[in-house]
Amino acid sequence: MVHRTPCKQSNTLNSIADSNVFLKLENLQKTGSFKVRGAFNKISQLSDEECSRGIIAASAGNHAQGVALAGREKGVPVTVYMPETTPEAKVMATRHYGAKVILVGKNFEEAYAASKKEQLFTGAVFVHPFDDLAIIEGQATVAMEMLQQCPDLDTIVVPAGGGGLLAGTAIAVKLIRPSVRVIGVQAQSASAIASIFHGTNNSLVPFLPTIAEGIKVKEPGKLTTKIIKSYVDDVITVTEQEIASSILFMLEREKMLVEGAGAASVAAVLHRRLPFYSSNIGIIVSGGNFDIGKLAACRKTATELGTPSSF
Repeated sequence: MVHRTPCKQSNTLNSIADSNVFLKLENLQKTGSFKVRGAFNKISQLSDEECSRGIIAASAGNHAQGVALAGREKGVPVTVYMPETTPEAKVMATRHYGAKVILVGKNFEEAYAASKKEQLFTGAVFVHPFDDLAIIEGQATVAMEMLQQCPDLDTIVVPAGGGGLLAGTAIAVKLIRPSVRVIGVQAQSASAIASIFHGTNNSLVPFLPTIAEGIKVKEPGKLTTKIIKSYVDDVITVTEQEIASSILFMLEREKMLVEGAGAASVAAVLHRRLPFYSSNIGIIVSGGNFDIGKLAACRKTATELGTPSSF
């Protein structure tokens, strides 16, 4: 039910990284994000009795669309709680797929709390955006495809918020080809996983606005964190300016609209943030649901580093 998305090379990125760089284009996935993979895997396993109770989810946007589409395909009513700050494009797309959308709270955590309260009241099935083994297994299919499409990869770079994609990637890679390194990337403004991975004092970790709202998660999952600590090789951070310039790089050089979360992994390579040299780098471009109304602000932020034409 999902697309096998392409892996393509960027000559410009190859030159900048002095490596072979392959972009796994999940921005071309159904709903514009990898999230639909986990949603379909989870919802396909629900019993008839569970389906009769309906589905509730909480999401900053992409998980919402994946659950809405998967629920529609299975004929199950879906209600999604989304932060009031969610880009309008993601809200409208979720409604287009047939879900009821309730906007509540200033961030994912507040929307999540509201959705769990409603779930306890209604008895509907809660489909978590990342801390669920079925969701993690679904997201792992991204890395499985990459290893088939690009068998010479020695490093895979993955954006991380709650950790579902990063955990799934790590499981798949270390099972299939354990020599391949898995590097997680977070926005400096929301770097909870990086803090936990490196043992940083959590009270010092910022939780600020970020252009990568899809990976702005204050508390990563318990299950995802355990997997990440066990199997991921490193977790690094990138700045708002680096993410913004990577969005513009992808638009101007690759003719692709990529959201902030997807651009975070590109930024790690574009701005040489990887902690070691790799000959063959795979980058998961996790989604493309960018609010084009924010493009001017994105360009303004990016100019603090220099325009994309400087690359």
